[in-house]
Amino acid sequence: QVQLVESGGGLVQAGGSLRLSCAASRSISSINAMGWYRQAPGNQRELVALITSGGSTNYADSVKGRFTISRDNARNAVSLQMNSLKPEDTAVYYCKLTLYSAPKREYWGQGTQVTVSS
Repeated sequence: QVQLVESGGGLVQAGGSLRLSCAASRSISSINAMGWYRQAPGNQRELVALITSGGSTNYADSVKGRFTISRDNARNAVSLQMNSLKPEDTAVYYCKLTLYSAPKREYWGQGTQVTVSS
């Protein structure tokens, strides 16, 4: 079992920045992917950004050039630096951990609210 602790959500004005962090509750030997998803009321949950254990990244088209995902392996953590925020970025952001062990396991954080005012 792994718990994911999220922090950094809040209220920010359009054009501003926010940094989300997510840390696993214990040492993880096989973290192969960590990422952030978001969901606004009435919308589908969507991938925002993902980073693999090898350092490869993937971003939603809507956030490319504005968001940067990074890993801190010593803390078993992942961060999402969000710049040039837009009102449409408003959503609950969820941290996700995928362990490619046998069997594959997925863990989700409880979500943190990000609100971008116009």
